[in-house]
Amino acid sequence: MENTKKITGALISVYYKDGLEPIVRKLHEENVSIYSTGGTQTFIEGLGIPVVPVESMTSYPEIFGGRVKTLHPAIFGGILHRRNLQADLDQAKQFNIPVIDLVIVDLYPFEETVASDADHQSIIEKIDIGGISLIRAAAKNYNDVVIIPSVNQYAEFLDILNAQGASSTLEQRKQFAKKAFMVSSHYDTHIFNYFNDGEETPVFKQSILESQSLRYGENPHQKGWFHGDFSAMFDQLHGKELSYNNLLDVDAAVQLMAEFENNDPTFAILKHNNACGLATRPTLAQAYADALAGDPTSAFGGILIANRPIDVATASLINDLFCEVVIAPGFDADAEEVLKSKKNRILLVQKKVALPTRQFRTLLNGVLEQDKDMLSETAANFESKTISVPTAQEVEDLIFANKLVKHTKSNTIVLAKNGQLLASGTGQTSRVDALRHAIEKAKSFGFDLKGAVMASDAFFPFPDCVEMAHHAGITAVVQPGGSIKDELSIDYCNANGVAMVFTGNRHFKH
Repeated sequence: MENTKKITGALISVYYKDGLEPIVRKLHEENVSIYSTGGTQTFIEGLGIPVVPVESMTSYPEIFGGRVKTLHPAIFGGILHRRNLQADLDQAKQFNIPVIDLVIVDLYPFEETVASDADHQSIIEKIDIGGISLIRAAAKNYNDVVIIPSVNQYAEFLDILNAQGASSTLEQRKQFAKKAFMVSSHYDTHIFNYFNDGEETPVFKQSILESQSLRYGENPHQKGWFHGDFSAMFDQLHGKELSYNNLLDVDAAVQLMAEFENNDPTFAILKHNNACGLATRPTLAQAYADALAGDPTSAFGGILIANRPIDVATASLINDLFCEVVIAPGFDADAEEVLKSKKNRILLVQKKVALPTRQFRTLLNGVLEQDKDMLSETAANFESKTISVPTAQEVEDLIFANKLVKHTKSNTIVLAKNGQLLASGTGQTSRVDALRHAIEKAKSFGFDLKGAVMASDAFFPFPDCVEMAHHAGITAVVQPGGSIKDELSIDYCNANGVAMVFTGNRHFKH
């Protein structure tokens, strides 16, 4: 094999020992000298395998509570000296520096410590210094040295040991070096973001190690990937692999249903990131039936999501619809069997996982970053602007409709009544068009708009929208307010008995 090199000396210093034993045993079998530190040294000795303590190489004990162990020329010289350079070989011999051809490191768990809500000092102590330096040194000298930078590479390296003994090819060493720099850059990114949390340092740094290739992107001629740990958020019970577009819709569905997590049984149907049906009812089956009634045409091929485990009654109704994905906190066993009757239908059990509070979008030659829209108005945020005030039922419907507006593409108008989405006008270039579209759609599916409410994602610059809504039978309106012509809309509502409240908060979604 091309540029194959024998491993004669290995430095092992790891946090997690899982999976390490067979590697150590194989190295010992291959007569590789093993050097180690602290807990790893104790672990190897416990296997009955000889190990050289790092202290005997450096003539220094571990100091400062273990903060300094491997930071010494005897260690880094053993890794970094160039085997094809006679001057380096001469210096290594002069200073009695051992040859280290393999470095196995697993860094202190910084991310996990931050995620555990540990105190600041505990987090600081989990910033690895020696380990990260060993990774960089070994990866830099990949021409001569194998670097195993994480427990995630143990299995791959063991396969190589079993297949070709204690040796490696240049290509293998280079691939491990690439993974090593990925590990080190990821580690440093998370340390920076921890220190930068809540600050406004103008820099964009993100790193995600988990990723998967998708069948294609938004269209078949585009490549696509998902960077993230999908399995941490969902258990997939059934169905085909999710596509790029599926994932966009799943995200939209999850973000929307988070607004109704603590409500009575609620069911939503989404298509192209927008809700085409949503209802809250005493039972989940009725919530599904009324969500479907909102737009049975668009529901075809849609994404379904519930805020309760799906029972067999609901599953039997769903089974009559062609849908791509069904998401719920759980599925009763008999409901699961019903839904599995369609082989490609994707069933996802959603786990309770904290979602990111920042959003990113690539554009031009850079990235936009913003805080996620975490604001959800309640009745306490409503400021009545008209003589007529909403009834108790209208207030509930206004809250319901305003939650939907927040998760619907702008310009948008949402019409709702008795905890049901009647129709929405989405992604229109004018608010009048959005309202017109919503009214026509609601009527086409047989809904009576008398007594319905209307929500708008932004203010009305003219009174034309409230006039159209009034003529359609709508009796209450929620909007942000803030137009220099707000009084025109207020005056029309007062003249025609329509209640209108302002929230003071716009919910654009582009």
